[in-house]
This record gives sequence, C-alpha cells and structure tokens, in this order.
Amino acid sequence: MTDAVWSPTSWQSRAAAQQAVYGDSAALARTLEEMGRLPPLVTSWEIERLRNDLARASRGEAFLLQGGDCAESFDDCRAEPIAAKLKILLQMSLVLVHGTRKPVIRIGRIAGQYAKPRSTDHETRGDVTLPAYRGDLVNRDAFTSADREPDPMLMLRAYERAALTLNFIRALTDGGFADLNHPEYWDVSFAKDSPKAAEYEEIVRGIRESLDFVSAITGVENEVLRRVELYTSHEALALPYEQAQTRQVPRRTGWYNLSTHFPWIGMRTAQLEGAHVEFHRGIENPLGIKIGPAMTKEWLIGLLDALDPQRIPGKITLIHRMGAAGVREKLPPIIEAVRSVGRTVLWVCDPMHGNTETVAGGIKTRRFDNIISELEQSFALHNELGSRLGGVHVELTGENVTECIGGARGLIESDLERAYKSRVDPRLNYEQALEVALRLSKHLRANR
Repeated sequence: MTDAVWSPTSWQSRAAAQQAVYGDSAALARTLEEMGRLPPLVTSWEIERLRNDLARASRGEAFLLQGGDCAESFDDCRAEPIAAKLKILLQMSLVLVHGTRKPVIRIGRIAGQYAKPRSTDHETRGDVTLPAYRGDLVNRDAFTSADREPDPMLMLRAYERAALTLNFIRALTDGGFADLNHPEYWDVSFAKDSPKAAEYEEIVRGIRESLDFVSAITGVENEVLRRVELYTSHEALALPYEQAQTRQVPRRTGWYNLSTHFPWIGMRTAQLEGAHVEFHRGIENPLGIKIGPAMTKEWLIGLLDALDPQRIPGKITLIHRMGAAGVREKLPPIIEAVRSVGRTVLWVCDPMHGNTETVAGGIKTRRFDNIISELEQSFALHNELGSRLGGVHVELTGENVTECIGGARGLIESDLERAYKSRVDPRLNYEQALEVALRLSKHLRANR
C-alpha cells in the first residue's frame, strides 16, 4: 500500500468507513472547491513545532494533556463555553507541570471536532427510520428527514465555526487570559468534604508558592505566565472535509492537513487497506492512533509501517483506551508489540472511552473511579514493562454539567438528568477534570 502514489484524493479509491452519503454530488464538489480556496485554519510551522514537542514527550522530556468535547456543537461557538474549556485546560496543565516538573503540551479537542462515528448508519424511533446523526459537520440532530439529510454546506459552516473558535482562543492566549496568578482560578471548594481535600489544598498551595517565587526572582511575571501555546486536534473522520484543507505550502516539502494540528484515527476507521489510513499516510502532521481492546499486534505494526515508514520522531502518538477492567490484560501485549519492532512512540492513556456504560433510563455515563483506575493501572503497567506513559486524553468541559458519576462531590445516577448536556458521550465537568489533574499530579510527583 505504501508504495502507491499518494495524493489528497487517493483515499477515494479505498473503502471509506463512517462517511456520509451526499445526495447532490455537484453541491458537494462546489463546497470542496470553495473550502480549498479558503485560508488554512492552522499553519505548517505550528504543525512542525507540535511534532517536535511530541518527540520530546516520547523521550520523557514533556507531558501531553489532550482534552475537550466528545463532539463540538455549532451552538457552542460562543465566548463563554470556549473560554471555560480553555481555562480548565490551562489550569490542569499547570497542575501537571507542578507534578512532572516538565513542560506540558496542551492540545484541545477543539475547532474541528464536529463529526462523530456511529455504531449504525440509521436510527429508528417508533415506526420512523432516518440516517444517524453524525455530528454538526454532516447533518442535524433533530429527528426529521430534512435535518438528517447530509448537507455539504455544513462543512463550510464547520470551517467558519472552527476559524471563529481559533481566532478567539488565540486572542485570549495572547491577551493575558493564561495568567494563572489570579486566586479565583484555584477554587477547590468542591473537594471540601472529600478525604483528599487536604492533599488538593497542599498541591494548590505549592503552585501558588512556585508562581510567587518565579515572579519575585525573575521579575518577568507577565510574559512568562501570560502566554501559552494551545494546539488543536480532532478525529479526522469526514474525509472530504480533511481533503479540502490539505495542501502544499511554500518552502516546505510534503502535504499538510491544515484543518488541525493533530488529527487522529479511531479504531472504527483504522483498516489497513481503508481510506482513512490511505489519507493519513500522506500528510506531514503528527498523528494519533486510538488503540482499543480489539487491536492486535499485527494490525498495530501494520499501521505503524503504513503511517510512519520513516520513523520520524514525534510522528505517532498511540492513545490506548482499554477500560479499567481490561487494561491489565490488553495493554501489555500492545506495549511489547511496539517494543519488538524497535519503535519509539508517545504513549497516551484515554481513560474515558473504555469506561462508558449505560444506566437506568438509557443514559450513558462514566464512573470517576473507573477513569482514575485505568489511569493508575496504565502508569503502573508502563513502569513495569520499562515503558513510559507520556500523556492523558480526556473528554471534558469547563461547565458544571452532570454527565459522569463520582468525583469529590459524589455525583450519583439520579444527578445525571440535572445538567446532562452532551449530545454524544459524557464528559468530565470542571471540578472532575481538575480533580483528575490533581490526582495525576500527586502520582507523577511521587514517581519522578
């Protein structure tokens, strides 16, 4: 496969899973042509910088924090939700810096996570069967024939929403929003009744003292602590959308997918002869590969050979998601498979997707204790096998939703309906996300 001539459209000759079927091919072609003329959302030099940063993380010199919505909504392209997500990512990253004493690479699931894979192509309610909702980039959530019809114009709207989101994020990070000296950023009152409240307060006190020390000694309080880098990521699921923003740039060789810094491939689209692997093998971006319990040694080695034949440092990040109950059995063979072919990759734990369950009333949720358990087991397994876990991937929001059970405030099943906003998968709320970072910080500091 890798010997074949590649182009941004060569994926079209392969079987493409999880793709929308557009009724008007002419409208689709016009949309893709227009998107191809629009400015890129990210730049090639940002992509190159991220790949170098990820290479450092794979060597143990940095730590990756990747987080954001399971699926972004056009309706949430507003100042408040964007700022809330940015705030919790920045706050979590500083907690992790405190724990690791290393730089933290921040990647948001943001400005492009508008498409989602589905288990079935159709949804039935009563006597009515319609196409499944595949995210705002493809169709609309309302259960009507018109809303569920894939509309190519939604790709343009996704591009516009992504551009607006990126513009606001860049304005915030350039304008001092990242100045974490403010005491209101460190409210851990949610944990006041938790047995770990004292530990959290100790970590926060240590961070505050570190910030005060840097400010007093260097006198560069403003610039050092106000400006941070945030990269974007999304699952590169809708291949026409990705193709439209893939191009060559002046003074660089190769092709760049300029819709995001860090695309990833999910298990449902990681077929070796499939369209998604064909598309991703030709782009210069660093790539994430989701690794679930069904992944085999042969499949994984085939993916690594196809997507990174030159073994470029920082090119591949393996994001494993085995579930708390299965990680001890399923993860070691995957680590050994990578070791057996002499590859260096960045290992990241996604403790969210393998721990999704459905409770009474058909509500999907995740238990906080299972999330923490998979994280802690993953760290231990990598240590036992002489490997290194270099990052965490979480679905979160900066809002006070009630979608995951547990955490310091002790949410239970009956709390879920109180503020369940996700259209797809449950996310950690602000307090739970910060608690994950605080727990991780303690763990990382103890194992430095």
